[in-house]
Amino acid sequence: MDLYLGAGRIARPFVVDEGFRAPIGAHGLIGDGITAALVAADGSVDWLCFPRFDSPSAFAAILDPERGGCCRVSPARRPFESLQAYETDTNVLETLFRADGGGAVRVLDFMPWAGDPRASVHEVHRFIEGRAGSVDLEVVFDPHFDYGRGRTTVEVSGDGAFARGPNGERLAASIGGGAAFELRPDGGGAVARLTVREGQRLFAVLSFDAPRPEPIAAYRSFQHLRATRHFWRSFAARLAYDGPWRQLVLRSALVLKLLQYKPTGAVVAAPTASLPEWPGGERNWDYRYSWVRDSAMTVRALNLIGYPAEAVGFAHFLRDAVDRRGRLDIMLSIDGADVPAEEVLDHLAGHAGSRPVRIGNGARDQRQLDVAGALLDAAWVYERAGGTLTLRLWRQLGALVEQSIALADTPDHGIWEPRCAPTHHVHSKLMTWVAVDRALRLARLFGGDAREPGWRAARDGLRDGILARGYDRRLGTFAGEYDLPDGASAVDAALLLMPLTGFLPAADERVRRTCERIRRELGEGPFVRRYRVPDGVAGDEGAFVLCGFWLVQDLALAGDLDAALEVFHAHLGAVNHLGLLAEEVDPASGAPTGNFPQGFSHLGLIEAAVRLDLALRLRDEGTLAPPRHALDLPED
Repeated sequence: MDLYLGAGRIARPFVVDEGFRAPIGAHGLIGDGITAALVAADGSVDWLCFPRFDSPSAFAAILDPERGGCCRVSPARRPFESLQAYETDTNVLETLFRADGGGAVRVLDFMPWAGDPRASVHEVHRFIEGRAGSVDLEVVFDPHFDYGRGRTTVEVSGDGAFARGPNGERLAASIGGGAAFELRPDGGGAVARLTVREGQRLFAVLSFDAPRPEPIAAYRSFQHLRATRHFWRSFAARLAYDGPWRQLVLRSALVLKLLQYKPTGAVVAAPTASLPEWPGGERNWDYRYSWVRDSAMTVRALNLIGYPAEAVGFAHFLRDAVDRRGRLDIMLSIDGADVPAEEVLDHLAGHAGSRPVRIGNGARDQRQLDVAGALLDAAWVYERAGGTLTLRLWRQLGALVEQSIALADTPDHGIWEPRCAPTHHVHSKLMTWVAVDRALRLARLFGGDAREPGWRAARDGLRDGILARGYDRRLGTFAGEYDLPDGASAVDAALLLMPLTGFLPAADERVRRTCERIRRELGEGPFVRRYRVPDGVAGDEGAFVLCGFWLVQDLALAGDLDAALEVFHAHLGAVNHLGLLAEEVDPASGAPTGNFPQGFSHLGLIEAAVRLDLALRLRDEGTLAPPRHALDLPED
């Protein structure tokens, strides 16, 4: 019996017993570019919002196993073993269940991918195949619409079940194929029990906003499976990276593609809400929106490995949003509207008892002055990768640079969104410098700009300010904030971006000492925390995965490849069995924490792999001096 999955990588199987509760990392992600689902190792769809990423959930068992709702396909008797992998070069998730007595069943989970977002079918297809012996299966259909806030009713009829939610939601579940089954009501949902023998095949399909369950053949699951496989393998074939970590870079690209909302080009920070940055803590946020900074950094990373179309989609989203709203906000909903106000769902227990459970995001009204730098940098990398910015977009970018210069001396909340008073974050000043620097470089491509002398003066002033006011002379390092007394300053891991943006070379003594201080004060082994200053929120958090990948790049640029490889490999060890990364990691156990999978973490993996691969090749070719910084910017 062939038990190999996906590309052949078999992780240690999960043992699913009576007390099994899937942790954050015991999930895979499937999606259709409109929404996404988390599928646990026990075969349970633990998170799914229909019809789009930021809609209220239909299944939210990951936040509350009792009130959240799920759709599960799994062996009826526990314990059993579960192995998961993605089919090669796709986002089709394969789960193999091995039951007592030698029986085995495979489940393929996918959401049909339509090339035209207007043709999206809003379905989840679950292909069930007997692989050896016989296995008694249980198929549970138990949706709890609107985060479980209202009453969901489920009716059973023939080969399907039909759910209605408190706000008119409708979800049909159909099952059928080559095995007999019994479908009956169970509690508030429905359960089908069946025995699947070797060679038998059947499908279970969830269809949102359907008028009723249809016979299983009507869903054309095999045709959708072929088309979905073809799309993902065509996407994978465009990868322009062939370094030693190709499979993990490709998996990261596949994840980032799942996070882009097809109808508009918006990119969500993560497909989940309120997964805790620390178990039992209150740092639980809703990331199902499009942060301009995060999105710009995402498409920048994708540009580096051969995916410019995603950058074009996001540029159109941003252009249209600015035209419609008359301003650039730090975050937007995926259709370009306002992000909802933050609210607490008191009725949900939270993942691992982590409360409060929040939806919406209170940071929507913050001032974060680093956004322009991320956006201008992404635009410049897009041009460097062979793209062509339009004059219309350049006008918007130029206006954004003017606004950034006008606000350069204003305190802000910064990249990490603390829930306390604004201050003068050095990282925000740095990224304003980046915005002006990249604008000067881009202006040449449009025949010059009358504002260039003023921009050049502003860039020089920003640089002087960072060197004077953001530097702790007693310690000889940069600090996280302006104008703190020497020796009283605190470091911020975002300072690792100084050499990556071209502000100073990695070999500069000030940068080197800052990097050493960050490792000393924020590091835990190879991992890096963001900061250690009060931020207005109680409780602990894990090490921030993106910061660790920034450290990898800094070490590589400084020529310390052994240390860079050590940190990089430690962070590769933080991926789950499917190659997915959460926002943070518990430095002691390596367990993922925070929303999952996180775009920040995967773009960091891509950029670190590209940078480290280049540094290793230069060393092997006998080039003694590493590039000055990540993009090898020419001097003005």
